[in-house]
Amino acid sequence: MTDLIQLPATKAVDMLRQGEVSPTEMVEASLRRIEETDGNLNALPTLSAERALDHARRIESTKTNTKDQAGWLGGLPIAIKDLNDVAGVRTTYGSPLFKDNIPDKSDVMVDTLEGNGAIVIGKSNTPEFGHGANTFNEVFGETLNPWNTAMTSGGSSGGSAVSVATGQTWLATGSDLGCSLRTPAAFCSIVGLRPTPGRVARAPTRLPYDNLWVQGPMARNVGDVALMLDAMVGEHPEDPISFARPTTPFINAVNNPVKPLRIAYSPDLNGLVPVARDIAETCKAAIDQLSDIGFSIEEACPDLSDVREIFHVLRANQFVGDLAEIIDANRGQVRPEVVWNLDQGSKRTAGELASAERARGRLYSRAAKFFQTYDLLITPATIVAPFDVKIRAINEVDGHTFENYFDWYMIAYAITATSLPAMSLPCGFTDRGLPVGLQVVGPPRGEAPLLGAARLMEDAFSIVKQLPIDPRLNID
Repeated sequence: MTDLIQLPATKAVDMLRQGEVSPTEMVEASLRRIEETDGNLNALPTLSAERALDHARRIESTKTNTKDQAGWLGGLPIAIKDLNDVAGVRTTYGSPLFKDNIPDKSDVMVDTLEGNGAIVIGKSNTPEFGHGANTFNEVFGETLNPWNTAMTSGGSSGGSAVSVATGQTWLATGSDLGCSLRTPAAFCSIVGLRPTPGRVARAPTRLPYDNLWVQGPMARNVGDVALMLDAMVGEHPEDPISFARPTTPFINAVNNPVKPLRIAYSPDLNGLVPVARDIAETCKAAIDQLSDIGFSIEEACPDLSDVREIFHVLRANQFVGDLAEIIDANRGQVRPEVVWNLDQGSKRTAGELASAERARGRLYSRAAKFFQTYDLLITPATIVAPFDVKIRAINEVDGHTFENYFDWYMIAYAITATSLPAMSLPCGFTDRGLPVGLQVVGPPRGEAPLLGAARLMEDAFSIVKQLPIDPRLNID
């Protein structure tokens, strides 16, 4: 079982497809690893062991002709972020308001994954309603970073990132509005992909036309992310912005990678964000390493100068539309930051929203034009390394003070506003041994070239060989 948790997901799925290992054995290996490690991490506070074993036995007893289908996972256990309903499994959304909630029906993404042979092993921890880049809540507490359990795992997909990094699961789901796939991936030295809005169908949702937040895959390497993306994508009639799966599987782009001709690198989005020295130095060393092996990289960035105001307005509107009814009815029972978000959003006017939408349209045009010249844009994935889990958000970096609890991850949410696909890719470590990631951004709907290029970069960095990791306890 120790050998099984060491396997990349692609290899594990190959073995499942060929009958060299059974889904039950994979579930048992996952449960054993969770038992060994999660007491020091709190990544998967809700397990669905019996449900998973029942599902494994059903897969084993069913003859299927889908074993060669792209995205067929063959009975591989995965973690589902605790924002997604799983039928019969406690689903809290990180909120005390829903601490006893057990849905009767799974959501569309979960149904899609299970229909493609994934087995849900448990629910991964998330901050309340997924808001915030540090994973903690009043239901389950804090999720700790396996590279140093005194540190945050990031958020809001922190539990998913930790479960993957430590070998509790091979794959996990995440979601991302401002940074929630990319920050925890960077903080835990795994790969997290924010796909194009509509690539992964979402339903039911209170805002089905919203295109700020997406769901996507998290894994230890780029090939595993592509494998999981193939199991997640596709059009669904309940999601009006979803679109069809591509005719060519994403895993093909990883298995046959094409080197990008021209890459832009921006260390700070043209001075838009401060970046801590250890992050800046580690990312620059990674860029130099890529240049040394023949990648053509030059410093450039699309004009993102108005992205802060755009995102603030659109995020506020999304927050009010999604959560106002729940929060207004329960103001004294949710985090103060959650109430603050609602109050800030309620102050916005229709004129501000219209102006932000027009500005976002111009922003997208500039970004699309930028990618007529460059194949990829690379930036740091975060502006700081993992920090003390008791620090709820970063207030200041290098003399720059942030006005709110979420502007410290502007380097990520600036890309959210463009709707471009973006990945956090491990690229190195600080002098204190804490993970650092690059944010690699692809062209419009360009997940395939993004994945292929990231595979080549991953090979150069060789960090994936260090995973899965055993928890490193409270390193000074």
